[in-house]
Amino acid sequence: MFSRRKFLAKSALGSMSFALTSSCEGKNNNEPQNNGEFKPKVIATWGPNLKATEAAWKIIAEGGKAIDAVEQGVQIPEGDEQDQSVGYGGRPDRDGNVTLDACIMDENGNCGSVCYLQHIKHPIAVARKVMDETPHVILAGEGALQFALSRGFKKENLLTEKSKAEWNEWMKEKKYQPIINVENHDTIGMLALDKNGDMSGACTTSGLAFKIQGRVGDSPIIGAGLFIDNEIGGATATGMGEAVLKTLGSFLVVELMRQGRSPQEACEEAVMRIVKKQKYQDFQIGYLAMNKKGETGSYCIHPGFNYAQHQSGKGEIFESKSYITNNK
Repeated sequence: MFSRRKFLAKSALGSMSFALTSSCEGKNNNEPQNNGEFKPKVIATWGPNLKATEAAWKIIAEGGKAIDAVEQGVQIPEGDEQDQSVGYGGRPDRDGNVTLDACIMDENGNCGSVCYLQHIKHPIAVARKVMDETPHVILAGEGALQFALSRGFKKENLLTEKSKAEWNEWMKEKKYQPIINVENHDTIGMLALDKNGDMSGACTTSGLAFKIQGRVGDSPIIGAGLFIDNEIGGATATGMGEAVLKTLGSFLVVELMRQGRSPQEACEEAVMRIVKKQKYQDFQIGYLAMNKKGETGSYCIHPGFNYAQHQSGKGEIFESKSYITNNK
C-alpha cells in the first residue's frame, strides 16, 4: 500500500538532494571519516522529516549547539498543518481537542517536558522553557498552557479543517483501531551530535488520533520516548506509546549501549523486550539510536519505519530493519 509518508517523501522532498537507502540491503551507515573520527550528525524518525534534519543541520554546520539544533529542527513538522501527527493540524482526541506532548534533553542531562498541552503550536519550545527557566521537568495540561502564555507564547486554534473533517467522520462510528505506520500514532524524535561532540535530543507529537481525553503517551516522558546520556549516546522512539512506556524503551537502548552493544544491537534488543511480552502484531514500534561515535541504529516491529539523516550537508533516508520481516 502506498502510504502517506511515502507520498510525502517522494513529492515534498523531491526537490532536495537525498538518497533513499535500505539498511536491509547492507549499506553501512556508520563509516568513519577523517582518520576514524565521526563528523557531526542529525537523525530523526521518519523519512519525510528530512526537512527537519536539514534545519537542525544548518545550526550544527554553523557551530551551533545540538540542543538548539533539535529544538529548531522539530519545529518544522510542528508548524506544518499537512503533518497530522505533530503540532498544528494534529488529529484531535475523541472530544475534538488537539493535545500535544513534547520533551527535550541536553548534553548535561537537563530536560523539560510538556504533556496534554493545548493551543500552543510549538510545544517543544515550551518544553525548552520548562528546562531552562523552572526547577521542574514536566508541566501538564492547564498548568503547561498558563506557563506558555506567561512566557509570551500565542494561544491559537490548532484544529485545521482537514483534521476536523476526519474527526467528524470518525464520530459516526467512534471506532478506535490503530493502523500500523499511519499517523494515528507517529512522532518526530530527533538526535543531534554537534561539533563539540555533545549530543541532545527532542521528541514531539500530537499523540494517538481520537484518543481518550487526557491520554499521554511515551513522547513527553524522559526515558521512554527520548533519553540522552552524553557519555554514551541517545535514543528515541515512535509508534504505540503504551508499549514503549511499559519498557522505558529509550532508556533501555542507551543502557544497552553503555554495556557495549552497538546502536543497532541495542535497538533490536529493545524491540525484542516488547515482542516477548506484548501483543506486538497489532501495533508498530520503531527505535532510533546514535552513539557518541556517530554510529546509528534503528529497528522496528513491522516493515515501513524509516529515518532521516543529515551529515556533511547531505540528506539521506534509511529504511529500518524489522522483526517481522526477519522472522517470516
